[in-house]
Amino acid sequence: MKISTKGRYALRLMLDIAMNSTVNPVPLKDTAERQSISVKYLEQIISSLVRVGYVKSIRGPQGGYRLAKAPADYTVGMILRQVEGSMVPVACLEEGGMDCTRQGECVTLRIWKELDEAIRGVLEKYTLEDLIGWQEELGGNYVI
Repeated sequence: MKISTKGRYALRLMLDIAMNSTVNPVPLKDTAERQSISVKYLEQIISSLVRVGYVKSIRGPQGGYRLAKAPADYTVGMILRQVEGSMVPVACLEEGGMDCTRQGECVTLRIWKELDEAIRGVLEKYTLEDLIGWQEELGGNYVI
């Protein structure tokens, strides 16, 4: 499994919004500047986050983006799955996925299931709130 640039940027975007929207909504151009990511690329990412209700869009001269919920309510896995899709290591473990004719005799299935559990364990263990805390320990300036 490899996390794409889109997945990494989505996590950076959500963290940036979480850390900078305590008073006012965060304009996308400000996040783009802080994170050195193009506004165009962030627009692609933010649209999917708004669509699923992770982020709220506020219009107007003082507009921008805010998290729809508290940072503790977003796991890293939720964010990555939204932009990356499934995080399972093999297709036969997809929810509602293919029925493999070899499942009954597949000795590697055990490994794939264990790997999937480990990936889920890490991705669901950490939240945006955890990332904020870690960032504050580093002094606030961040690049993921």
